[in-house]
Amino acid sequence: MAVRPPEGTLWNAKVLEPLFNPDCDPACQDTPALVYIDADLRPHGVTRREFCEAVVRIAWGLSEDAVRSGGCREDKDPLLIAHPSALSSIFAFWAGIVLNALPSMFPTQTDKIDKAIYQHNMRQLALHSHARGVFTDRAFGEYLGGVMPCPMLDEVDILAHAAGHTFEGLRDGFMGDVQPPAPECYAFLQHSSGTTGLQKGVALSHGSVLNQLSHYADALGLDPSSDVIVSWLPLYHDMGLIAGFMLPLVTGVPLVLMSPFDWVAHPAMLLRAITDYHGTLCWLPNFAYNHMARRVRAPELEGVDLSGVRAFINCSEPVRADSHAAFVRRFEPVGARMDQLAVSYAMAENTFAVAQTPVGEAAHQDMIDRDALQRDGRAIPVDAAHPRGAAQVSCGRPIAGTQVKIVRDDGAQADERQVGEVVVRSDCMLSGYYRRDDLVAFDSEGWYRTGDRGYMAAGEVYIVGRSKDLIITAGKNIFPQDIEDAAYGVEGVHPGRAVAFGVQDQREGTELIALVVEIDPEHDHEAERKRIFGDLKRRIASQTEVTVSYVTLVARGWLIKTTSGKAARGANRDKWLAQQATDGE
Repeated sequence: MAVRPPEGTLWNAKVLEPLFNPDCDPACQDTPALVYIDADLRPHGVTRREFCEAVVRIAWGLSEDAVRSGGCREDKDPLLIAHPSALSSIFAFWAGIVLNALPSMFPTQTDKIDKAIYQHNMRQLALHSHARGVFTDRAFGEYLGGVMPCPMLDEVDILAHAAGHTFEGLRDGFMGDVQPPAPECYAFLQHSSGTTGLQKGVALSHGSVLNQLSHYADALGLDPSSDVIVSWLPLYHDMGLIAGFMLPLVTGVPLVLMSPFDWVAHPAMLLRAITDYHGTLCWLPNFAYNHMARRVRAPELEGVDLSGVRAFINCSEPVRADSHAAFVRRFEPVGARMDQLAVSYAMAENTFAVAQTPVGEAAHQDMIDRDALQRDGRAIPVDAAHPRGAAQVSCGRPIAGTQVKIVRDDGAQADERQVGEVVVRSDCMLSGYYRRDDLVAFDSEGWYRTGDRGYMAAGEVYIVGRSKDLIITAGKNIFPQDIEDAAYGVEGVHPGRAVAFGVQDQREGTELIALVVEIDPEHDHEAERKRIFGDLKRRIASQTEVTVSYVTLVARGWLIKTTSGKAARGANRDKWLAQQATDGE
């Protein structure tokens, strides 16, 4: 071969060794790359050689369709990947990496994503980024083809280009012509999950990604000879893409994957996979702890053993102490322990992890005065039995190569335990927002403003909410997550399907609080609605000491969700206001 993997690039990923090393011995080629488990619990094993062959066949076909770029940064045109098959998406993503193109994972349409918003965002993303094409299957290509400004690249047609060629022939004849990337060149794009943020392509260089994976592997004490990562997370979300996909494939840690849709319907799949494949690391958003604690049935735990897990890592949502407690309480009989529950603070702009709690230790809980937090923006420690006590869960210390500080609204650095905006500086940060010169990612000293509100205590990071979501009512700063989490404790409220937001009251000169919740179908009748309404009012008042002015109960499917499955507060606020105006006519 005429090409060798440049140092500091993703071409050096362990999973690609058979592609870039013709002398790779049989043991290297037969090493498992990943196992994909479908809804029927059937495993589909893929060796490194099989992985590389699938990748190079797609890469060959994409290059025939002029997807190859050969550029370095802004001169690279993105390849959008929106394929219903996770394995096809994985192979296409790495084909983009190998081609030195600019791959970007994106979700396909589901009933959880508003159709009009989805199509609008896909079109806007393609327009802003000058996308070269969308890799997908025929059915979805026909669905999107009428709205997209770029070609639909059908998998069947792409693979037809490589028909009749051997793996060795493709590797030796085709790969020698590929332009090797440099560490500073863009490797891929990640996209924000908000309904208005999808145009913000987070451009990550090869060097930044490898710095993140190296630092994060050290923080976890990652060991390819003993660790196994098990994940159901969607690959278009930074937690799924980096922690549950790139980290294992680059470092050589075995990976077990399943569909997020299968997991939501059958959450015990994850526990069974951890048992069968001796999983040691698993990343979960906070709602998943509640979902499994409530939905996994006793018969499904027969034979399950979680005692070998080194860490379940809570990430991507505000972390709730009661969610951890519910998870351990439910699964303690099969080996779950509090010292397995770790926490990470992460964001796409930093590739992934910013901070991480120590693996093997329960994340520290900081008991603070809720009134002081809301009124004064200070995290004042109190005893566990304090009547206004609220537990904040630590996100750990910044990982190597990453700095974190808290700044006040006037830009000055905040004191210890003073709430402000979290800002980050690192060697694994985004290079910028792709082809968005109007968006300034950093200040003059290279700090990235996250928009998250938090505080530091004893060197550890605590996140309390998002600046843009803050509700200010009667002089109190209310984070909507606190209200939503209180709502999830009411029987009949569907987990993860509540959204709180502020509504301006011109007469009182302050914001009032509105809450919209989806209720489970079996509770959707008059008597239960009345009971749920009252329980919500009482529970929120007792847990947050604020009054919700508007409580609206809606049927399943009413709430608008982002691509990562979170309730889109802004879009739901607009929808609720429009409905109120219509009802008032």
